[in-house]
Amino acid sequence: MPIPPPNEYWLRGTLELLLLQALRSGPLHGYAIARHIERVTEDALSVEEGSLYPALHRLEERGLVLANWTKGAKGRRVRTYSLTAAGRRRLEAQKRDWSLFSRAMARMVDGR
Repeated sequence: MPIPPPNEYWLRGTLELLLLQALRSGPLHGYAIARHIERVTEDALSVEEGSLYPALHRLEERGLVLANWTKGAKGRRVRTYSLTAAGRRRLEAQKRDWSLFSRAMARMVDGR
């Protein structure tokens, strides 16, 4: 059963981590990033265009991703995004933070 659509606060808190993690293996265009997140989470999470592209632009402005125009599979120009060195460092930091947070939440929810 899919998780209900996240509210704005939840999405803002995790979207950067989701996007950076999706790009860790190499460049992807926006649609492929969204599909990757859905596939890996078995459709439990989805990112709508209205959240995806503004977030990618913010990451680009902060120097965490690099955007390039490339030719897609059907010969059309597509904008692909890839991690920068700063983006990789940020991803590792966010993964550590998420791990600490999720363990703490699990302890709380489990009643320990």
